[in-house]
Formats: sequence, structure tokens, C-alpha cells
Amino acid sequence: MSPRGLTGALSMFTIFPVRSAPAVSRADGRRIMQWLPTLGLALGALSGLLVTGVAHEAPQARFVAAVLGVGALAALTRGLHLDGLADTADGLASHQPPGPALEIMRRSDIGPFGVLTLVFVLLLDVGAVVSMDAAVWKPTAALAAAAATGRMAALFAAHQRVPAARPGGFGAIVAGSIPSGAVAVQAVALLVVGGVLAKSVDADVLGWVIVQAAALALASLLVRHACRRLGGVTGDVFGAVIEGATAATLVGIAFV
Repeated sequence: MSPRGLTGALSMFTIFPVRSAPAVSRADGRRIMQWLPTLGLALGALSGLLVTGVAHEAPQARFVAAVLGVGALAALTRGLHLDGLADTADGLASHQPPGPALEIMRRSDIGPFGVLTLVFVLLLDVGAVVSMDAAVWKPTAALAAAAATGRMAALFAAHQRVPAARPGGFGAIVAGSIPSGAVAVQAVALLVVGGVLAKSVDADVLGWVIVQAAALALASLLVRHACRRLGGVTGDVFGAVIEGATAATLVGIAFV
């Protein structure tokens, strides 16, 4: 993974003022995507530290801490993936053919189904963090693992066998760009990191790893559904996959 890819990932997917190349080639897109799980790990940990800090100082304010942590993760990414989640929900729920569905997703407004999906996913995120046991460091580890898993799911959406739904946009640049070997290596690394994070907070190591694997499996199903309905993936679909896998990981960890 090259420094150029990290710079591009920070510039495109975070609020940090990092300069990157004005134009992104397919090779640049592949490098950027390969940094996403690591970037997610760092962003999730930063957000989790906020939860841990508030929960440590004011244990009675765990709900507030959870809202602040989930909100911080969204803010650190400029809400980009949440926007993709809402647009994808509107497009898939429209029951329109691929062309009209993609046009719905391209619009700047959010429809009722998009709003409903946003609220539901964010409530799941907050509820999962709140329901974790009293160990103050567990939300930090959980948010780090979940954010990394969500972005690992984006690599599944960029797998070499997954086509782009339309020719323009970042989704078209990275769709089909990640070979199977790279996806497999990063997936194994992610599960190892998830196990280490679980061990660090005395949580169920096997349970966390299973939850992460299940979240990736669910994300793969969403990618397949998007390909079937839309003819491929778009940047919005990447956002939906990231947010869906992140929420699924948090919810699963809350139950183990």
C-alpha cells in the first residue's frame, strides 16, 4: 500500500485537509481502496475514545457518549457514506428499472425511504454502543473493529468481478479493481485485528471474529443485490455497504 493511496483516502473520505492529486486514475483508486480498512480502524478508534472519555467521567451519560461517538465517526467522514446509504435505499426501494433507479440515486434530495434507513441504521449504531457492558474501553475497540469491517466490505464491492453501474464517478473508477488475492489478505488481516481488539478488552475473541465475518457476508449480499437491481455498483452503493457492515458489526458485538 503506497503513501499516495493513503493521501488520497484521507483527502476523499475524511475531513482532514490533505492535498491529493487533482485527478484519480484507476491505479490511484485501487491504492485508495486498499487503505480504507486501516483508515476505518483509526477513525473508529478516535470516535471510540470520545465514548470512553465521556463514559469514564460520567457513567450515567452512556447514551450521550454513544451519540457523540457515532456522530464523531460520521463527522470525521463528512457524512459521505451516510449520504450514499440514503441514496442507495431510495434507489433500491423505488422498484424502478436500473436507469430510473440510478437517476433517483443521483438526485441531491433524500426520499422518505432514505430518511427511514438513515434513522434506523444510526439508531442501531447508538443502541449497540449503549448496550455494551460497563467496560469503558469496549466501545473504543468495538467502534474501531466495526469501522474497519465496514470499509473492508467496500473492498468486496470493488472486487474484480463486480461491474460499475454507470461510467462516471469514483465508483466506476474502483469497481472491479481489487483482485481476489488482495481482498483475501486484507480480510484475514481484519479478522486478526478484530481478535486482538477483542482480547485487549477481555471480550469474546471468537465471537467478535464471527460477527465481523457475518457482517462481511451480509455486505456481499447487498453488493449482489445492487448488481442485480442496478447492473453494478456506484459510489452510493459503496457508502451503503460501508454503513451497513459497520452497523451489523456493532450490533453483533453488542450480543456477544
